[in-house]
Formats: sequence, structure tokens, C-alpha cells
Amino acid sequence: MRQFISSLYFGKRVYAMLYGLAGMFLLSFWFESLFVISTGLLIIGTVLLIIEMLRLYQGKKFTAHRILPEKFSNSDANAVELHFENNYRFPIHLELIDEIPEQFQKRDFLKKLSLAQNSKRDYTYTLTPVKRGEYKFGYLNCYVSTRSSLVKRRYRFENEGMVKVYPSFIQMQALDFLSIDQKMSQYGMKKIRRIGHTMEFEQIKNYVIGDDIRTINWKATAKQNALMVNQYQDEKSQPIYNLIDVGRVMKMPFEGLSLLDYSINAALAFSNIALKKKDKVGMLTFADTIENFVPANSKKTHLNTLLETLYGIDSGFLVSDFNRLYAHSKRKITQRSLLMLYTNFEHITSLKRQLPYLRALAKSHLLVVIFFENTELNELAGKSTTKLTEIYEKTIAQEFIYNKQLMVKELEKNGIQTLLTKPKDLSVNTINKYLEIKAKGLL
Repeated sequence: MRQFISSLYFGKRVYAMLYGLAGMFLLSFWFESLFVISTGLLIIGTVLLIIEMLRLYQGKKFTAHRILPEKFSNSDANAVELHFENNYRFPIHLELIDEIPEQFQKRDFLKKLSLAQNSKRDYTYTLTPVKRGEYKFGYLNCYVSTRSSLVKRRYRFENEGMVKVYPSFIQMQALDFLSIDQKMSQYGMKKIRRIGHTMEFEQIKNYVIGDDIRTINWKATAKQNALMVNQYQDEKSQPIYNLIDVGRVMKMPFEGLSLLDYSINAALAFSNIALKKKDKVGMLTFADTIENFVPANSKKTHLNTLLETLYGIDSGFLVSDFNRLYAHSKRKITQRSLLMLYTNFEHITSLKRQLPYLRALAKSHLLVVIFFENTELNELAGKSTTKLTEIYEKTIAQEFIYNKQLMVKELEKNGIQTLLTKPKDLSVNTINKYLEIKAKGLL
């Protein structure tokens, strides 16, 4: 009985009918003829409710099931599949309330569907997480009613589950496909003109129109009595490290995603491309201490190692120690490597405090300092202003933007490669920078 009461709900039409009958009974105090009509309508309504309940409670005629993927991709739309089966002999209306993880803070999740009699139906909705970690799903609540919607029966399925949210592997796969398919321009990637021949020799092949005439192999041409050219390939097995700052400067959010998560997504996508090009990829995370260090490796399974390490990274509220970063890199990274440093500076004074350590890193390695444009300040600086306070705000925003440009000049003056980018364009621009460095043979 308790289970029956807890699963029984009345529709809005029932309450509307009760309000109407209450009004009619009130009026029957003055108009006696309305009393008989009201009583008759009450009896008819009660009978209809009983019939509806009998139809809906003739055994468990409805089932539902949620199917979750093995993992979610951070900052991407992830599909959640639902399967419904209606074994009633009549069509039903369904109101679905899925207890999605608390991280989404979505309190108004409600979907309305219709199912024909003795039928099955699949339904898919998407969720976009903005933080890595474990996401727990609760009950799957389904409210079943007939076309009249007088009575609703709640089916509650204990379909609880947990999904881990990993760095954006969907973005990684998309960028991987585009780089292979030579359609990189659609995502802002550029074809880089190769400068000189600092690449490894691969083979001698027949000349075709478009080949660089400077690569003609005259000895092979004489032997074959046909134009032959040397073909080169990018140097392989070059060590590359993602150095990720997990200090408090990386907690700043843009469009719901922190700078740290943007950096993690970019590091994963970039590492995948580098491994495809047979380079060795490693990573290091630091704040006041060195938190994670993965030596560079070129194995195919190494990407999974990087993915699992990136999954567990979190940022704190402490100031990052670049001195400790330099000391650890000098001790552990002994071969000249490409260092992709993901960090952020909001003022040139903060950069100058760390500049001695950056210069020291750049002496032994090819260092690329990656930091971020403040897109909200860019929008503020671009707004038209009429009030005095707005002019002050716009001037301050322009000063911060100018400071970012000064930082780029300061780093370049000290022989350090830079990449100043919008957070949402980080992955594409990081891969572009890597391809540019490979093409120019700077490493």
C-alpha cells in the first residue's frame, strides 16, 4: 500500500476538476439544482480516476534503462542513451526526470515523450561537463500516464552509475583527423613553408612537377637517365615535454572552463599529434612543488599513460615556483627538448619575476611560453563608451591588453618562443606552433 501511494500522482486536470466542483457546490447553496449536477460530476470523475488507476496499475508494464559511455570528454557534448519499453495495450505519455550528476547543477531536467502501445523507443540527450572527475548518476524517474493525464504512475529505476570525465579526447580525435586529411585550414591551421633541409633523408624518387629542383640528385639522375630527387622527412624521436602550471593563476575560468582544463585538453591533442609524428612526448606539472613527471616516450600506449595522468591533475591556490621547475628540468631532462610551457601572466611585472628561470630553461632547450588573452577584457576594450566610469574601465582594459603585447616582446627579446592565444583556440594554436617548429627544424 505504501509503495502504491508513493508512486501515485494526479495530473493538473484533476486539480482543475476539483476546483470547478468546489465552486459548483458553493453555488449550489443558492441554486439547489446545481447540487445534483455537482454530485453527479463528482461520481463520474471518481469513476474515471479509478478506471485510470486500474489501467496503469495492472502489473509492471513499463521498463526503462540508462546506458552510459565508459567515459565523458571534458568540455564536449557527451551522449547519454535511454531505452524505454511500453507493454501497455494503449499509448502512453511519459515525463522523464533523470537524476543527473550534481556537478551540472541542473535542477529543471524534464523531458516529455510519447510511446505507442506495445512499443520500444530510444532517446538520447547530451551533457557537457566543464570539470574532470567522477560524475555519479542517480535514479531514473519515469511518470507514465494515459492520454487524459488524470493519473500518473511513477516508475523509479535504480539505474545508478558513475562516469569519469577525462580531458577532451573528442577534440583530440577531431584535430587528429583534420591534420591527416589535409583540411587543417578549416580549424585555423596553416600550411607551414619548409625552410631549408634540416630534415632526415628518406629516399630517392622520380621527379614530378612541383618537387623542389634543389633536391635533384644528379648522380642518381645520371644512372637512371631520368630526373631523380631526394625526399626528406621530419626528424623523428625528438623529445617534447608539456610543462603545465597548476598554480592559482590557472584557476581563472573562461566560458565555464578553467585555464588549467584548456591547457590539459590542448596538451592531450598536441601529444597525440606529436606521437603520430614519431616524436617522444612527456609531461610535467608544477606549482609550489613538482607534482607529476612522465618521462618522454614514443610508444603507442604512451598516450593512455598521459591521459590517465592528465585526468588526475588539479590546480591549487599557491604561487608557482619556477625556480623549482628549472632545477627539476635540469636534473631530469638532460637531452635538448621542446618544452611547451602552459602558464599565464596578467602583468609584465609577474613575467619579469620569472624571466631569469625562463632564460635559464631556454639556454638548454627550445622553450615555448604559452599564455592567454583575457577575452573578457578584449570585449570590454572594444565596447563603445559614453559614461565617465565606462571610459575608465575601457582604459584599464586596454592597458592590460597592451601589457600582454609587451610580454610577448620581452620574451622574444630574450630568445624565447611565445604563443599568446585565446583560451578556446589553444589546442589549434599549440599544434600550429609545433608544426611550425618542426617545419623550420628549430629543435
